[in-house]
Amino acid sequence: MGQQTIKMISSNELLAETLHLKNEGYRLVAITCTNKDGMELSYSFDKDYDFINLRFVTDTEEEIMSISIIYPFSFLYENEIKELFGVNIKDISIDFNNSLYKIPVKTPFKTKEGEK
Repeated sequence: MGQQTIKMISSNELLAETLHLKNEGYRLVAITCTNKDGMELSYSFDKDYDFINLRFVTDTEEEIMSISIIYPFSFLYENEIKELFGVNIKDISIDFNNSLYKIPVKTPFKTKEGEK
């Protein structure tokens, strides 16, 4: 049976860590974001039932580089996070420019529930 690892990184390490995992044969499983004392991003990878999460906390001002140059299909996750949470993800291979969803409010998850 595999194991699950959470590896805390800085946003500046994201591309290098992602490329390393790709070269080791890991597949991208998901990219998630939650607004928890800043925007907490988790990039989840799997190989032979070993699950590795690269995780970091950022704010909406910091530029985060897209991993779509390494995992092309990540553009969907990244567009969603950019649009719903307001995370500043740069150089997404296919950037919908905040029009992936038809939503009545811009970046609805940028602020915590109950905040204005």
